[in-house]
Amino acid sequence: MTRGATIPARDRLIVALDVDGVEAARALVAQLGDSVSFYKIGMELAYGGGLPLVEELKAVGKKVFVDLKLHDIGQTVERATRRIARLGADFLTIHGFPQTMRAARQGAGDGGLRLLAVTVMTSYDDADLAEAGYSIGVAELVSRRAIQAKDAGIDGLILSPQEVAPIRALVGPEMALVTPGVRPAGAALGDQKRVMTPGAAIAAGADHLVVGRPVTQAPDPRAAADAIVAEISAAIGG
Repeated sequence: MTRGATIPARDRLIVALDVDGVEAARALVAQLGDSVSFYKIGMELAYGGGLPLVEELKAVGKKVFVDLKLHDIGQTVERATRRIARLGADFLTIHGFPQTMRAARQGAGDGGLRLLAVTVMTSYDDADLAEAGYSIGVAELVSRRAIQAKDAGIDGLILSPQEVAPIRALVGPEMALVTPGVRPAGAALGDQKRVMTPGAAIAAGADHLVVGRPVTQAPDPRAAADAIVAEISAAIGG
């Protein structure tokens, strides 16, 4: 049995609090109630004063993913990671560059913070990498960064659902595979390019799915979250 097989269906859904301010985030959390157990605080909310929500959400039993995609000189990354760890966050993203990952590993220490390395953003494709000066495509770059992350002692990876199956085979069962770019059937893709439905992503081997607009902008966010959890549950045979 892999580590991922022990994760309850509801804990596999991470709802992105990409909303307009702290009060809007609090209102959404209250509306979702016990339908959602795991939330993501990204740059938009963090830069709008949202980091104290980490402690608020933890105090009421929620899990929290801080999505800051840290990438800087080693000392800065190490110190920033240490500060996030003190807030009690469960996940923190860093970019999948070897020096950055090693510094974050030092900063995280031995507490409960789990580090997730961003491989290639789900809004990028091969053409975008070529434009940025890379000589390799998405699949090869994701694989390279996955191996580097494992070697650096990183806990998991951020990758598109389309790369989950080959990367699971590459890194084994213990690393957490967390996938944005998840869209229920019929939902708008927005700015995502490498996408999959929730059930298909879980069946491919993803541990957690990060979902924003299909929940937060739904006419009934709670019903939308429940539907995704039901699809996840069906995919894991729950």
